[in-house]
Amino acid sequence: MIHPFIFHNESLLPVEKVRLSPGQAGLICGWGIFTTVRISRGEAFAYERHWRRLEKDASITRLPMVYTGAKIRVHLHEVIRANKVTEGCARIYLVYNSVGFWQSNEQRPPVDLIIYSAGLPEHREIVRLAIRAHGRHAASPLAGVKTISWLNNVWSIAEANKEGFDEVVMLNERGEVAECTSANIFAVKNGKIHTPPLSSGCLEGITRGILLEIAPEAGLPVVEQTLRPEDLYSAEEAFITSTNRNLISVGEIAGHSISARGPVCQRLLGLFDAYVSDYVTRRLASAAR
Repeated sequence: MIHPFIFHNESLLPVEKVRLSPGQAGLICGWGIFTTVRISRGEAFAYERHWRRLEKDASITRLPMVYTGAKIRVHLHEVIRANKVTEGCARIYLVYNSVGFWQSNEQRPPVDLIIYSAGLPEHREIVRLAIRAHGRHAASPLAGVKTISWLNNVWSIAEANKEGFDEVVMLNERGEVAECTSANIFAVKNGKIHTPPLSSGCLEGITRGILLEIAPEAGLPVVEQTLRPEDLYSAEEAFITSTNRNLISVGEIAGHSISARGPVCQRLLGLFDAYVSDYVTRRLASAAR
């Protein structure tokens, strides 16, 4: 459930006072981008990485970037303070208004900024994954862009939930593993950690990127490699990563059991928690000066 105060364009408002228009063509057709930021001890974790990805996605989608990262960070912290968020998450949306035919003639900015916060979603400690063919189109110029056109993801997971699964492994048009609907996926085989490359059509996840940096430093080699479903079925361990869930062990993929809470996943979780703690401690110390 989202919290009561939302930042919209230039104002912090109660949620019931925020007005979005049917004439915002980007909102209606899904021309916009977003990111979900983890809030820890009242601080926006890894904000710089999120901002770099927003800038990249804006460039790919030709969305005018009318805000600076510093300005949006200030507004994000206005939302965090107003909603008294200590542990939770926030979403930053940029919606392109001046596109298509179905626009209104009311005054509006070229890009709407919407920021809101919420508590962390509940999740299982060990998850079951379904498989969906043609869930990603790796050849698309928009592959890997975090757009507000999110129907494919929410529909896929809703269908999987009906069958008792927690998430879905999305395959691309070549039958390769890309990612889950809102998480990256990793498999451990022969002492190495494998994850699909960006060319699979997967999102360049923030947690994924951090693990690619900190795991090798701790003696845990990570390989970006093309994976197929059978590679997941035969894995010694598998886990998924996302902003809201950090690392979660996988216990089953499409009826194939996998050893959950394995040593590699547990060690990586400890390393990641330490990374988050160090980042937040440094940010809070800097803000206190």
